[in-house]
Amino acid sequence: TTKNALMEQLRLKYQQKPWSETLKLVHFCMDKPRQRTVSNAAEGALLSCMEKIQRALNAKSLFSVMGRLESLSRQKGLSAHVSPSGTACYITSNMFYIEVKLDKDGEVVDVKLAHLGEDPVVKMKNYEAFGRILEDLSNMYQIPGNSEMKAKGYFALQALEKDLYSMSLLDRTQGVNRVTEVLHGKVGHLVPRTGGTPMNIEFYISPYQVLEAELNPGSQVCGTRTVVTVEGTDTVRKLPLSPLLVDAQAGEDGHLAFLPLTDELIVDLPAFFVLKFHQPIPMSLSSTEEIQRLTGKLELITGLKQAPLYELIVQSTLKEKCSEDFSTRKSCFFVSLPDCPKHHYFINKGSEESDLAGVLVSKIPFSHPECVPGVIEILRHQVAYNNLISSCVSEEDVNEDGDSEQLYFEVAPHKNTSFSVFFLHPVTENLACVIIDLITCREVQCHLHLNPQDPSLNSSDDFITRAVKRCMSVPVVMRAIFRNAAKAKADS
Repeated sequence: TTKNALMEQLRLKYQQKPWSETLKLVHFCMDKPRQRTVSNAAEGALLSCMEKIQRALNAKSLFSVMGRLESLSRQKGLSAHVSPSGTACYITSNMFYIEVKLDKDGEVVDVKLAHLGEDPVVKMKNYEAFGRILEDLSNMYQIPGNSEMKAKGYFALQALEKDLYSMSLLDRTQGVNRVTEVLHGKVGHLVPRTGGTPMNIEFYISPYQVLEAELNPGSQVCGTRTVVTVEGTDTVRKLPLSPLLVDAQAGEDGHLAFLPLTDELIVDLPAFFVLKFHQPIPMSLSSTEEIQRLTGKLELITGLKQAPLYELIVQSTLKEKCSEDFSTRKSCFFVSLPDCPKHHYFINKGSEESDLAGVLVSKIPFSHPECVPGVIEILRHQVAYNNLISSCVSEEDVNEDGDSEQLYFEVAPHKNTSFSVFFLHPVTENLACVIIDLITCREVQCHLHLNPQDPSLNSSDDFITRAVKRCMSVPVVMRAIFRNAAKAKADS
């Protein structure tokens, strides 16, 4: 066909030419004013191809580094210009610009971000991370309106960040460690914004993550985090343009004192502050309602699809644990522990109409810094609860041991933030039950219920409670209960 003949002519024409000349031609075609409109899909495909070409070159020369930077910039909707010397690239928007200086071999010498008067220096040679920073910077200014309106949105974000940083200092004493800040600080462990990387708050970390960090010094083990930023919206809201926290000391009752919202301190903006999550968090409807009472924002669950909370927890856990696409509709899971028969967990997910319906929450909008500590505490509580349920979820798909000894458990919602673990008494095979009630992320109560005629399992409510707090793992706690029962049986 004519098309195939044309492609063959092109192949013959350029098969002897080096990659650098082909890249120059592609750059020229992209920079040349188009005579007709190109669809966003076609433009996106072209930019994607450019990025693949640049990645294949592995940025081994000054030319290829510049090409990669220009390609990244276009992908994020920004303009890029190379200096006459060819050793500097300027990435620009209406609100900020980035200057990347390189040497003749393509090594990055310096990266400067000029950001509404700020001039931090960021060392960055990881292109994927640099691309995310460009995207974060662009998103920071996605507020409807002119440059003045976008600048006010940035100033409002700055004011919020200053208040949150002041809150983070309230409970901080000399020598306090990160884990204590994460689990007890008013706003968790806060990392201020640097350049284009948004402020983030680490607000929950599991005992096993803490143990992993202790066993691997220098490792970057991180708990659950949220990013603090500002987003445009269709509705105008009043956002503070200046910090509102009166001073860096909480009152005697622990409450924070904020300045009243006068006309001098606020501005009407088509935007709101948001706490955004890297992965959506399964949340019960009662938790989202608590957050809405604190923030006054109806957007939190508007349009979100409701489902049984346990089903959402199982789906999220499988997506996180499994590299393959396991069925997220599963309810039965095998959990292997050392020195213990294999556990078989059935998770009773309940129904959408039950009290434990839930939604997947990707972000929480708000407009005043005073609600953040309360929201963080609700998030901690929810994530700790999710962590307990997810400890029963495994990617192990089949029982490889065939007919070997197994222990069977059913996990079912009880009420509010408590759940039940049913199992057969190891001696009489009557039904037994442990009720675990997570009062806060740091406080838990457990009760073991047995048939009155059944022998003791040698595990007090206090023992089970301490075990749950120490490991936040249902299988580990159930193993401890069965070990105590076996020891009591052997002693008798």
